[in-house]
Amino acid sequence: MTFKEKKNSEPLRERLERMERDGVKLYVNGSVSTPEYITRHCVNEDTVYMPDYVTDESGKVKEIRYDKIYVK
Repeated sequence: MTFKEKKNSEPLRERLERMERDGVKLYVNGSVSTPEYITRHCVNEDTVYMPDYVTDESGKVKEIRYDKIYVK
């Protein structure tokens, strides 16, 4: 990872780490994941991943699900 890539991914990683500490569960393609994995693989790959924010009945985010987008 280059310095520029690391610099660009740090705010997202910090945000995901904070959300994880607050109880938000993180997933990639249906599997439990970590902020490090998401910033390293979902942001810096050539593949596109779409985050889906899942909320509870009060509107609080309880899960973030990153799913790979396939273009036909």
